[in-house]
This record gives sequence, structure tokens and C-alpha cells, in this order.
Amino acid sequence: MRFACAFFFVLADFLGAFAEIYLRFVFIVERHEPELFRMIGEAVKHAEDLKQLALDDSIVSLNRENEDEARGKLCSELSKGVSALIDLSWSPWEEAEHLASEAGVPIIRTALGPQPLVAAIDRYLESRNATDAAILLESEIDVDKVLYELLGRSNTRIWVHAGLTRDSARALKTMRPDPSFYVLVGGSGFVMETYKRAVKEKLVRRVYRWNLVFTDYLDLSALDLSSVVQPTMILQAHPEDCCRIIASKDCTCSDSFEKTQATLNSLIAYLVDAFGRIDGTFMVKARVDCGDVHSDMSDTKEALHRIFVEDIDNNETVFYWDQERSGLFLRHRYVLSSYKPDSGLEAVAVWSANQEYRLLPGVTLEPLKHFFRVGTSPAVPWTLPKLDPETGDPLYNEDGQPIYEGYCVDLIQKLSEAMNFDYEIVSPRSGGFGRRLPNGSWDGVVGDLTTGETDIAVAALTMTAEREEVIDFVAPYFEQTGILIAIRKPIRKTSLFKFMTVLRTEVWLSIVAALVLTGFMIWLLEKYSPYSAKNNPGAYPYPCRDFTLKESFWFALTSFTPQGGGEAPKALSGRTLVAAYWLFVVLMLATFTANLAAFLTVERMQTPVSSLEQLARQSRINYTVVEGSSTHQYFINMKFAEDTLYRVWKEITLNATSDQAQYRVWDYPIREQYGHILLAINASAPAIEPEFIHIIWNRYVHRQCVSRGPVADAETGFKQVNDHTDADFAFIHDSAEIKYEVTRNCNLTEVGELFAEQPYAIAVQQGSRLQEDISRALLELQKERFLEQLASKYWNETLRQSCSDADESEGITLESLGGVFIATLFGLGLAMITLAWEVFYYKRKEKNKVQSTKENVERPPIKSAKLGGKMAVGVARLRKRATKIGKKKNVTIGDSFKPSVSYISVYPKGDYRP
Repeated sequence: MRFACAFFFVLADFLGAFAEIYLRFVFIVERHEPELFRMIGEAVKHAEDLKQLALDDSIVSLNRENEDEARGKLCSELSKGVSALIDLSWSPWEEAEHLASEAGVPIIRTALGPQPLVAAIDRYLESRNATDAAILLESEIDVDKVLYELLGRSNTRIWVHAGLTRDSARALKTMRPDPSFYVLVGGSGFVMETYKRAVKEKLVRRVYRWNLVFTDYLDLSALDLSSVVQPTMILQAHPEDCCRIIASKDCTCSDSFEKTQATLNSLIAYLVDAFGRIDGTFMVKARVDCGDVHSDMSDTKEALHRIFVEDIDNNETVFYWDQERSGLFLRHRYVLSSYKPDSGLEAVAVWSANQEYRLLPGVTLEPLKHFFRVGTSPAVPWTLPKLDPETGDPLYNEDGQPIYEGYCVDLIQKLSEAMNFDYEIVSPRSGGFGRRLPNGSWDGVVGDLTTGETDIAVAALTMTAEREEVIDFVAPYFEQTGILIAIRKPIRKTSLFKFMTVLRTEVWLSIVAALVLTGFMIWLLEKYSPYSAKNNPGAYPYPCRDFTLKESFWFALTSFTPQGGGEAPKALSGRTLVAAYWLFVVLMLATFTANLAAFLTVERMQTPVSSLEQLARQSRINYTVVEGSSTHQYFINMKFAEDTLYRVWKEITLNATSDQAQYRVWDYPIREQYGHILLAINASAPAIEPEFIHIIWNRYVHRQCVSRGPVADAETGFKQVNDHTDADFAFIHDSAEIKYEVTRNCNLTEVGELFAEQPYAIAVQQGSRLQEDISRALLELQKERFLEQLASKYWNETLRQSCSDADESEGITLESLGGVFIATLFGLGLAMITLAWEVFYYKRKEKNKVQSTKENVERPPIKSAKLGGKMAVGVARLRKRATKIGKKKNVTIGDSFKPSVSYISVYPKGDYRP
């Protein structure tokens, strides 16, 4: 390299001067690094051989727990003479800096560990707005070096550990808040093995969150990166820097390269060269008395610093001078690369250690999403455990956390898209939504927020003043929640002949009796009335209806139909009976129609109770709540409020020392209902004597009776309501869950109005910057009507259309009037049977007639005298009847009526003539 050539030319020019210079370096080393004692000796010997001059060195072991001893050792060595203090400790030693400053002795710091690379990756993390990072290093010594390097210099909260064990992996998983970035620092072998363990421990889950920092100078193109499963950033010093350190033009640095030794060799050689470039009139070594410190080397110190500053712009030098830290540090060229499993390595930034971090031209890094742990607690339909569609078992993620779905999960997903963050849903280890414990702490979702276990809480979390003391709430996302009453729809006894139940049995029997009696009376009046068509045929020359007993009953029956019974009787008595009967029919039909409509309508609209007040006043319907729920606590608080108000009112009215006459009323003015409700909820079934157990079991087992009292969960409450088919059990619970269950259970219905309304809201940690961001995002979602879409998705009223009684509000079901159709079908069947009988009877009659005709043909001829006599008798009878009719008064429609019989044949049909 050009640096090597220049270095040897300088060496030749100043060889004579070096032969006369005697330098003495005092090294300050941490007591935890005894191996540096040997390395310093080798580095000094290397400089002597290289420069052909004598050097002296002394090492002060720094014990930070006993700095007085180290100070005494330092003063002893300074009293022997010193050219420069070389501080190799992990952080500046104030005592040494103070002495060097007073004596004017140059003090030079440097870093022999991974500190420069860690500082470089810290610049990158700051450009990514990192707030915290976990750094894993090879050894405990490296941990201490990095801690001293970053403390006070980095804006990132760090967690540093040596290696990755099962315990440290568990610590990383449980760290709250969890690190935003992870950094592995060390040799390529250590880094890759640690990364594989991190993958095995399921710590590598997000893109560009793991950063690999290689302290060796291997060529990454030759490194196997197949085990890197997520997009990752990789940082290393340029491989050519190794050659610059050892002053070699062409070299290869293997895994066994002693970087620390090579750095010491180059550092001491550079310091010797710098002292050789100082004007010979300056003092290069001085004795320092700690008791009486004199500034004898101030000019030498300034001259040396000027040389260091001049070399800053010389890129050929291995070290660069940091005036602020008073140190010489390796002029590394850092290479930052992005690695993707599908596309490989890509360099994104290259910069020198004495320069600011910057990306290559035209390179833009993908924006990284924030990561938040979102707390929630199971609630229907807000957060529902996701079930396996085949087995029905709950599903869990890789960390053993249940996988959820529901309103809140959809809302979290939408917020993550709007605010561009990744998230992990976490359920509390103990408790539900959160309650204050006796020791003042909180459990559940609220407790996780207070302890930092979660960053955001998105659940069915009500806003209360007590909770707002420890967490911050965002604007409500659901304001229509409260408490409702759920009850089972009473099972109405369906019957195909339900229309018959409109009238009682005795009424139906009376109608039948009236019909029979009326039919019989019509026949009787028609038979015996002298003015009937039967008994007075002359008054009715046209054909009239013959009211036989059968025809009379048919008339009475058909009078109930819209077309009426047909031709009425002719006699006045018969018509009077028919008129009264028709009035009876009209009234009965109107009564039946009105009662049927009212009966079917009222039955559909009937509910056992319609409000909480009615539920509290009655005793037939039992009711319950979920034990320990917010609903249960509501009744407890209201009972306490009632008791408090009663006590205050009693003190006011009964206090004789004060004039409060306006409060002294006979009755307590506030209705006490919550106390009765809570008493009914908490009441248990009384004890049962053993000899009565079997009786009660046999009597009530079909109702699945359960003892009253708070239930363990909402599922049990809904089950008890559903099991009470007589609608004698109610469940008081959260309105959102009740409405959700009602849309999916056709047997349930909600009664009464919503009460105890409270909104649901998202919560964050107190003072969190997320409060404003989430509020702004929720406002945008409201403008997009996304929250309304979620509500219609989980409270879908159209699902009830699949219920068997969904159309009852629109009309009467077939089950209610099926008997009418059955009666019609029965009549149709009876008509078909009658038709068959008629056809059979007619054919049989015709058959008998044919047989009779054949028998007549086969008989001997009838004597004409006998036949003539019979014919004469028949004709005489006809003439007599005609004469009788002619004597009566004729009733005609036109001008005259002339009855006549032109011809009557008494012979059989056909050509037969006797």
C-alpha cells in the first residue's frame, strides 16, 4: 500500500533522529484484561524493531473498586518519566485525565474491542428512530466495553448480554416493553450460531429487526447466510481494513486474525512516528510529581495534537484523531448491507468512522413499522377464540397465545393499517378486563397496561373514573352499550286446528246443536205448514224446493257460507225461522272472525315482562347475572346507593335538631328496587329434605330447574334461559352480547329498554403518545363508516330471517290454520268416496233394469183385456186430477194460463207394443 511505502520513507528520513529519541509510554489497562500485558509488550517490541530505537513501557492496572491503589501506581510510574499516557481502559479515568491535564502530558485513548462497530450500528438505529435495542455479545468483557461506550452517548435504550442462552431468551421474550431491534456483535461464527438459536427460540419474527455485526474481516459473499430467515441488516468493517492495519498491500485475514494485537502494533508505531515528526526542541519525556505537578510538556502535547489533526484528512492513515474524546481510533470503512432470503445481499451504506452515517446514492430503506402489544380479553362478540373448523378446538399461535377473531380484532387490524404498525394480541394472565386488587394494583387488561406488559388495550373495556386514574382512554369506539334483559320466547302450542281454540268447546257444541235444531225445525214446518210449497202446490205452479229432512239440514249448513243456503221455505213460519237463523249465523261469523284475528295477533305480541321494573315486581320469573361481571357490580353499586340515600334521608327526617320539615313525608320517596333485584339474584334455592328429592325431580326435571344465583359465565346464563321453555327465567347482561346472541338464537329475545349505558373505549398507558394518534385514526374510521360496517357485521339482524318464526310478524303461519286445509282435503276425499259409491250404485241399478227388461220379454203375452183395464184406470185418474186443478184459481205470470196435457205415453221405451 501507498501508506506502507510512505511510512518506510519517513522512517529512513528520521532514522537518525529516532536513534536519539527515548520514549516512555504508560498504559492504563482494566484489571479484567490481563492478556493485554503480553500484547503491549509485543507491540512495544514490534515498534522497537520497526523503528530501530529503544522504547520503555509501563502498565497500570486499573481497579475501579480501588482507584486509590491505581492512582498510587500511576504516580509512581509518572515519576519515572513519561512521554504519553495511553488509556486502554473501557471509559476515561478521571484521575489520569486530571493529572495529565495539569502536567501537560499527552493522554491518548483508543478502543480495542467491538466499541467502534457498536457505535456505527447505533448511528443506523438512530436513523430508524429506534427507541430500544437488545445487544448480544461474545463475552462479559465485551458487554462491559459496550456499556461504557454507549452510556451517555446513545439515545437508544439498550439491553446488553453475553451470548444467548435459554434463560436470556426467556428474558428477552418477557421484557416489557420488548426491544424494537436486536443486535448480534462478534465474530462470524458466534453471530451465526447465536442467530440460529434465536430462530429456534422463536425470537426472529419481524423483518429488519435483527442486525448482524461482524467484528472480523471475512468476505460476506463467502459466508453461508441460508439460516437467515427474515430480511436482516448486516454491518462489518471493509475487508481491506485488515490489510491497512498490518500495513500489507495484499493480505487475507482469517478467523484467527489477532485484531487486538495488530491494532496495538499499529497504534504504537503511529505514535512513535508522530513523536519523530515533532520539532527537536520540544520535550518528549518528562517526570511528573503528583505532589507538585508542573506543566512541562504542554508544547509537546499541542504539537502532537496538531500532527493528529493534520492526518485526519489523510485517508492513508490507519487512525483518526477524535478531539472531543482525545483518542485515536481505527479509521474503519463501515459497510452496511441489506439481506433478503429471496434476493441476497445489497449494500445500502458505506461510510468511514470519522464521517457521518449516510446511505448510498439512490438507496432508500423500507420504512419500518412500529410494533405494539395489544391487550384484550375474551368477550362476545368483541374478542372470540378462533376455532378449528374441523375439530372445533381453540387455535393457538407459536407462543401459546390463543388466536382471536371478532369486532375488536377487526378494529385492531384496521388501526394497524391506518397507523402502519405491527402488533401482537396478548390476553391477560390473570383476571379479565381489570379490577383493583386489595394491595392497590390491578389485574386483567388494565393491569397489563399499568405494568407495561401491553402498549394498547382494545377490548370491551368500559370507561370508568377508577380506571382512568391509572390508564388513559381514547375516544369511545362504541357508544351504544349498556345492560339488557334476555328471555326465552315462550313456546306456543301449535295445532293444525288452532282456529278451533278461538271458541270454547261448549260454544262449538252449541253451534252444532243450533244447526241440527234449525234443520229439523225447517223440515217440520215445511211438512205441517198448510202454506208450504209441499202442502199448497197450487200456489206455486213452478217447481219449488222440496225441504225434506236431508235438504233441511243442507240448507242449515250452507247458510254459514257466503253464497247462503239457497231457496228459502215458502211458508211464513219457515221464513221467520230462517231469518232468525241467518241473524244467528251473521253474528257467529263476525264473532269468530274478530276473535280469531285478535287471538292470533295478541299471541305473537305477548311478552312476559317489558322492563326492569316489571321484572323486579313479579315473582314468577327468576333472573341472574354473571358473577363478578360489570353488570353484577352495577346492581351492587346501585344497592349501595339506595342504602346510602335511605340513610341520609332518615338522618334528615329524624334529626330533631334541624328544621327539615319539608323532608318529613310518610313514605320513602325513592323506590327501592335494586336491593330487591340483588337479593333475588344472590338468593339460592332452599335446602330440600331427602324424602322429597325424588318428588321434585320427577315433577321438575323436564324444566331443567336450576338454583338461582349468579352464574359463572355468559354461556351458562344463556343456556339456562334457553332451557326454560316456559319463559320463566331471564338473564341480565351486557347489551352488546345479548343482541349478538339474539341474532343467532331464534329462541331468545330481548325485553325492556337499554339501561346503565356506558361506552367502550381503547386504552393506552398513562402519558402515551399513542393516545392522540389512535384518536385521530378512529376519527378517520368514523368518517369512512367503518365502525358502522363492523356493527352490521356482528349484529346482523338478517340472520333471524332463517328462524322458523321469522315471518310471524307478517302473517299467520300454516301451522295455525292447517286444519282448514285438512278439512277441505277431508271434504274432497269424502266427495271422491261418495262419487265412487254413486257410480257403483248407478251401474248396479242399470244392471238390474236390464235384467228386469229381459225377464219381461221372456214372460207370456199379457191379455189385452187386462192391460186395457189397467190403462183405463190410469187415464181416469189423470183426468180427475186435471179437473180438480182446473177448478182452482189459476196463478199466472202472463195474461192467461191454460194447462193441458197433449199426450201421455204409459208404454215402455222402444218399439214394443202389446
